[in-house]
Amino acid sequence: MPAEAAAQGVRRRGSQTAIDCLFMRGGTSRGPFFDARLLPGDPGNTDEPDDTELRDAVLLAATGSPDPRQIDGIGGAHPLTSKVGLVRPGTAPGIDVEWTFAQVQPGSSAVDTSSNCGNMLAAVLPFAVETGMVLPDADRTTARVLTRNTGMVAEITVATPADTDGTRYVDYAGAARIDGVPGTAAPVEIGFLDTAGSVAGSLLPTGRTRDTVHVPGLGTVDVTLIDNGQPLVVVAAQRLGATGYETPAEIDGDDRLKARVEALRLVCGEVMGLGDVTARNYPKMTLVAPPRAGGTLTTRSLIPHVCHQSIGVLAAVTAATACVLDGSVARDVAAGTAGGEPTVSVEHPAGEFSVALRLDPADPRRITRSALLRTARLLMAGELLVPRSVWDPVAASDPVRTTPPASPTRTAQENAA
Repeated sequence: MPAEAAAQGVRRRGSQTAIDCLFMRGGTSRGPFFDARLLPGDPGNTDEPDDTELRDAVLLAATGSPDPRQIDGIGGAHPLTSKVGLVRPGTAPGIDVEWTFAQVQPGSSAVDTSSNCGNMLAAVLPFAVETGMVLPDADRTTARVLTRNTGMVAEITVATPADTDGTRYVDYAGAARIDGVPGTAAPVEIGFLDTAGSVAGSLLPTGRTRDTVHVPGLGTVDVTLIDNGQPLVVVAAQRLGATGYETPAEIDGDDRLKARVEALRLVCGEVMGLGDVTARNYPKMTLVAPPRAGGTLTTRSLIPHVCHQSIGVLAAVTAATACVLDGSVARDVAAGTAGGEPTVSVEHPAGEFSVALRLDPADPRRITRSALLRTARLLMAGELLVPRSVWDPVAASDPVRTTPPASPTRTAQENAA
């Protein structure tokens, strides 16, 4: 391989291919992050043919799927720890960074890039600063990040103080605490801009805050079908024979409850216009009940077949949105959601998640901004190795992928100007 290609982050290492990688925690999730330009199927490289099949093969090898234990990769044998971030500089005006989220399931050979992950999103700007895609020039760096999966744009802010030599770095130490993650860290501030209809096309795909659907074996079930960054089915836990206060282990061990949830999900996917969702990771299912710890409502979120240990960022945003809509299933059990800029406290198995919403005064069904706080941390930096039998970028038929297209690196402030 030419030296300049090796310097770009992909190289042969014996019988394997080594790819530069940062292993990061974002919120309550974690996984490997790559410069998307290093891998096949980079969506920003219009000169390269779409090769997502090969890209997915690389990601499966990296995480160790489809083995349920992911023993031959770095996946954590759980959906929350089997995620991948593919990041590149922005290609559109006003966008500093863009990324593609990939959900890799233990026990499956599917790679899903159709949905969002607000937790992993928290690590995107730190990755961009760590790799030089964004150059900080102040104590706080704000960048606009495009999620290519759904077209969602978020403004993200991280702390970037100066070291003794004047070099700025991402500060991961701080006093911010989020439930589901031990200890404290520096805050990552995320503001979602007009996320309604991220996948389903509109905030309320049916145009109603409440639908009554017929489910074989269950009869009629009242649900709220909503998408404010995440397609979600909100249903009263009691209607499915649960309390809403079960532990994740109790839900995961209750095959009858999970079968009822899945039967409802399949029906609701069709009603939401999403088609047959049997093999998809959405819509997510959220069981709701009255709050127990001073919050707004209690949730148990399935993603979609395993109970979340807490709740996903965008699921929390969407569940919070359902709370402020008159007539919704969530509103039935929610406490205190009045006002044009309500803060909704979403209780979950590991604690609570606060979401600040801004409603359009002219249209109370329109949410103009959703703001929240996450944390992130760089866990490991180095090379991730996959067998050359999966991908050998040095092969004569594949000489381009080792050298990402050059792009000028700018500060977020320069890009915004």
